[in-house]
Amino acid sequence: MEADHFRQRQMLASRRLADEEGIEMQTPLAATAHVLLLRGDEILLLRRLDRTGEEGPYDLVAGRLDGGETVTQAAMRSAFEEVGVTLAADRLRVAGVMHRLSEDEQLPAGEHIDFFVVASEWSDKPRNRQPERCSEMHWFALDALPRTLVPFVRAGIENHRRGVSYSEFGWGSGKGSGK
Repeated sequence: MEADHFRQRQMLASRRLADEEGIEMQTPLAATAHVLLLRGDEILLLRRLDRTGEEGPYDLVAGRLDGGETVTQAAMRSAFEEVGVTLAADRLRVAGVMHRLSEDEQLPAGEHIDFFVVASEWSDKPRNRQPERCSEMHWFALDALPRTLVPFVRAGIENHRRGVSYSEFGWGSGKGSGK
C-alpha cells in the first residue's frame, strides 16, 4: 500500500507542476472488473481480509484491468484466480458502469471506473483460491445482502437489480452522489 501513497504523492506533485505551468492534465483512472456470479436469485460474495489480516467487508470477485486486457478478459482472469471458475466471454454481460471517487483508507484513493459484469454460467465449483486474501465466501440472496458489504459494491448490485446501467458514487452531496 506504500505504492498507493507514493502514486498519490506523485500525482499531486504532477498536478501542482501542471497548474504552475498552465498545462491541462488528464485524470488517471483505475479500472476494475467486478463479477456478479449469479446462481438464480443468489450472488457469490467474498469476505476480504484487510491489511492487518482481520476480516473486512464482503466484496465481489474483482480485479483491476491489467494493461492490454479488456474488461471481459479481466473478469474471466479474476474469476479464475479468486474462485477457480472458468467463464466464457460470450456468456458475460456488462450490466453497469460506475464512476467512483474514493477517499477510503482501505481502498486506493482517487477516481475509479468500475465495471459490473454478470455471469450466470461457469465451469467448476467456486472455491476460495486465495485464503491469504479472503477468509470466506458465501452465496447470499440478492434481497438479503450482508450488512458488511463494501458500500459502492452494494450500490453496484442494487443498480443491477434496478436495471441502472450507469452511476456515480462518492462525489459528496452534489452531482451523482451515491446514484
